[in-house]
Amino acid sequence: MMRLPYFAFHAPATVREAADLIASSPGAMLVAGGTDLLPNMKRRQQVPRTLVSLRRVGELKEITNGNGLTLGAGLTLSGLVREGRIHERYAALWQAASSVATPHLRNMGTLGGNLCLDTRCNYYDQNYEWRKAIDFCLKKDGAICWVATGSPKCLAVSSTDTAPALLALGATVVLTSIDGTREIAVSDLYRNDGIEYLTRRPNEILTSVRLPRLHGWRSTYWKLRRRGAFDFPVLSVAAAVKCDAGGMVEDARLVLGAVSSRPVETPAAAAALVGQPLTDDGIARAAELAAKPAKPMDNTDFNLLWRKRVVREFVTYALRELRGDDMRELRWKLSRQS
Repeated sequence: MMRLPYFAFHAPATVREAADLIASSPGAMLVAGGTDLLPNMKRRQQVPRTLVSLRRVGELKEITNGNGLTLGAGLTLSGLVREGRIHERYAALWQAASSVATPHLRNMGTLGGNLCLDTRCNYYDQNYEWRKAIDFCLKKDGAICWVATGSPKCLAVSSTDTAPALLALGATVVLTSIDGTREIAVSDLYRNDGIEYLTRRPNEILTSVRLPRLHGWRSTYWKLRRRGAFDFPVLSVAAAVKCDAGGMVEDARLVLGAVSSRPVETPAAAAALVGQPLTDDGIARAAELAAKPAKPMDNTDFNLLWRKRVVREFVTYALRELRGDDMRELRWKLSRQS
């Protein structure tokens, strides 16, 4: 049986109290739902001396209107799925949140936790004894990346579902510390580094996500995984397009997940869609351009060459759905999503 290591535990009631605790407790980590951090602690991948729980912080669970919609980072994924405004206005986020893990884990896991999800790798996501037996990897306690032994940096994969969707929707996040708050684009929250994958500072709390008002935009999210539930993505595609009354694309965003240590934006593919309707030829050209920056490694499920090839297909599925094609049967077959 894998047991948690010893740690001090605090459960503040406000963001300010939590920020004070993080600032005054070296080595402290934040925990909300704990669906990612606690298993990591049992495997000794992360061993914080202090945990600061955010479960009692009510202000992190609020949804407020403004120019668009502001979502508290402490909202559970199940709460997001039940929110009608998200379903109606931000389909990609709704689909992404509803595809995470299982209902039980979505009841615990939070939006902020999914955005800050630890990167994953077949050599890293093992128990302590297994990792010790083969020698530890670059991400934790070792000096070599077992995925690419000549790589100077860790190649663990970003497996968050909500981040690609929020990038496609043009969202921003608010980070709070004892020094104040700062707002950055979701794209600026990530680095292409399996270890230092977040730009969030150690003393900062991700407190909210701000979604812009998106008149005329449609969005969608497609996820590839071995099983229709529970599994992390081995590829995801988030797409959003804005069309005029005649069906011409005025703007577009395409984002890939689980093909790198951060979500991968594909501006060339998005630009290829602008100024024309979503024809089969235009979609095929965009899908080809989107596949170029995808560089999956041999550290997750499925063959890496097949995962790169299937990028084109999933981008095609997403864009056809945004065009208005009936993709319900295929979506159910591939993603177990209605």
